[in-house]
Amino acid sequence: MPQIAQIAATYASQIFWLLITFGLIYFVIGRGMMPKIEATVDARERKIADDLAAAQAAHARADELEAAHRAKMEEAKATVLAATNEAKKLATQETEKSVKAADAVLAEKAIAAQASLNAAKTEALGSVETVAAEAAQDLVAKVAGLTIDASDAKKAVGAVMAA
Repeated sequence: MPQIAQIAATYASQIFWLLITFGLIYFVIGRGMMPKIEATVDARERKIADDLAAAQAAHARADELEAAHRAKMEEAKATVLAATNEAKKLATQETEKSVKAADAVLAEKAIAAQASLNAAKTEALGSVETVAAEAAQDLVAKVAGLTIDASDAKKAVGAVMAA
């Protein structure tokens, strides 16, 4: 069979070209391109690692700045609270002084009003006694037809008011 006799020659040629092709692929891709690809991948991994380290450092710095900011805010709050408390204390003292001054003025006015009231009461009582004496004179004159002296009428009204 002639086909079987050609197998060895045909396969030998195919195996030869297969080895040459694989050799070229090995040297061109394996030795020429692969180191460049590996270097690119390594550089990319290094860049990513460096970027992650920089991000972590920036995050740590941001945390430090935030803590410092919070400490300043707490200090400012404490200062404002102290100033507010001091202002409240001063306002309370000023209010107490104003209230005491107003109380003193009101006490003086109350004393003056009480004196005026007492004077008016005394005057009114004197007027009531005079009016009552006059009314008694008129009643006696109308009822009994007698005339009474004004001093006698005042004495009688005074006696009745005292009792």
